[in-house]
Amino acid sequence: MELWVESAVLMAVLAAFLVLGMWIGVTLLAVALVAMVFYTNSPAGLVMASTIWGSSASWALTALPLFIWMGEILFRTRISEDMFKGLAPWVEALPGRLMHTNVVGCGIFAAISGSSAATAATIGRITIPELAKRGYDERMAIGSLAGAGTLGLLIPPSIIMIVYGVAADVSVARLFVAGVLPGIMLMLLFSGYIAIWAALNPGRTPPRAINASFREKLYAIRFLLPTVLLIIAVIGSIYAGIATPTEAACLGVLGSLILSMAGGSLTWEKFLASVMGAMKTSCMIAFIIAGASFLTVAMGFTGIPRAMAGWISEQGFAPWQLLIVLTVLFIILGCFIDGISMVVLTASVILPSVRAAGIDLLWFGIYIVLVVEMAQITPPVGFNLFVLQGLTRKDMFYVAKAALPFFILMCVAVSMLWIFPEIVTFLPSKMFNL
Repeated sequence: MELWVESAVLMAVLAAFLVLGMWIGVTLLAVALVAMVFYTNSPAGLVMASTIWGSSASWALTALPLFIWMGEILFRTRISEDMFKGLAPWVEALPGRLMHTNVVGCGIFAAISGSSAATAATIGRITIPELAKRGYDERMAIGSLAGAGTLGLLIPPSIIMIVYGVAADVSVARLFVAGVLPGIMLMLLFSGYIAIWAALNPGRTPPRAINASFREKLYAIRFLLPTVLLIIAVIGSIYAGIATPTEAACLGVLGSLILSMAGGSLTWEKFLASVMGAMKTSCMIAFIIAGASFLTVAMGFTGIPRAMAGWISEQGFAPWQLLIVLTVLFIILGCFIDGISMVVLTASVILPSVRAAGIDLLWFGIYIVLVVEMAQITPPVGFNLFVLQGLTRKDMFYVAKAALPFFILMCVAVSMLWIFPEIVTFLPSKMFNL
């Protein structure tokens, strides 16, 4: 009973700091200090110093700022605009026509970005004006972009996969490989829904504007070549075992700089802006990870995670029951904090319970990324909703309502991962001989 009281006190401290609007990193450090000072006899300062140093010196985390920088470079250059030109002739014949560019464009950009917000913002800046100009349904255009933008977290390289891999001690390369099939599945669900919606609402989709021949479609692929080459360099080097995620991130930065300079869209001002943007985002995430690492250690000293794992074992929760509880928990958390904060904030408590339930941590990593994706489009703090609100100047709840069907499709995707876990484990088992 005493441990449950301690847990309630720490949760109250956490809630108080979040309500006061404190930074997530500061909040995590403060909760950890309260736990160490009041509920253990260990030297809080010494443990905090050694833990923060250990977390910041992690080699796996060096890929994080590099992938962020790569996304910043692409966000500010013409490579992303050329993607729309290359995709448009291929999707015009599908029901829903150019709205599929949101899904396919986000899927492609996610493979070279790793950030949900950057994916939604980059593709949204290109497609929203173009779709509005051609008379496409505004709500469906915004909703499909909100849902597809979350692919930046699932399709590798993914920033949140790196964070989870470090927290759970799971191979980042295996997580990257495991995210491929679920990412493709989610893209097919989104495009399938758009096609069905367009077939049921023919008057809300403009007539076909491009009747390109197969030869013209092939010629349009030249606009996609820079992006495809970058994907091959980054993802292909990891899958082939040639490079680690960190080395692949270096290749991605170098490739994006070369392609941007070759295309003439990289100016000195844009280069500096990309560096500053990557630095700000990386420092923010590093601060959160440092606070979360200290909280993880502090929770270990208090014995709360062991007590929770033991309680779950005693309750005899089936794995599916535990997953339902965790899904609801993450969706609620997604209403208040961002995805990366959700992972690092809960890892110390959730992972022991997941191990006790016998759930594979590799599979759970993809599951948690998919659930965090759902949280990206839940008001009031869904990051993708903020991005689209800024792009469209629409009310937050208008954007959230537009994204609701795609939120439901993500729930379907989570169910499919549970029913068919091979969607996650098939590629890693073949490529890494698990």
